[in-house]
Amino acid sequence: MKTVKVSLNSIDKVKSFVNLINRFDAEFDLVSGRYVIDAKSIMGIFSLDISKPIDLNIHHTDSLDEILTELAPYIVEGEE
Repeated sequence: MKTVKVSLNSIDKVKSFVNLINRFDAEFDLVSGRYVIDAKSIMGIFSLDISKPIDLNIHHTDSLDEILTELAPYIVEGEE
């Protein structure tokens, strides 16, 4: 499993993020505090506080490098 922080601080970002990760045959979870939701669920994402970066867990996949490249616009480094 690989964990990265992502910023989904607008409705447009959430929509494009969900469309992007639904193209991959992998499991994704978003973790915010004690809440864990399926990152492929747009309604689930809107139940979280999207004003701050959220942890994205990418479960075992053979295409991890491709996924990280595609997710680069959403990944934040060292922000809290």
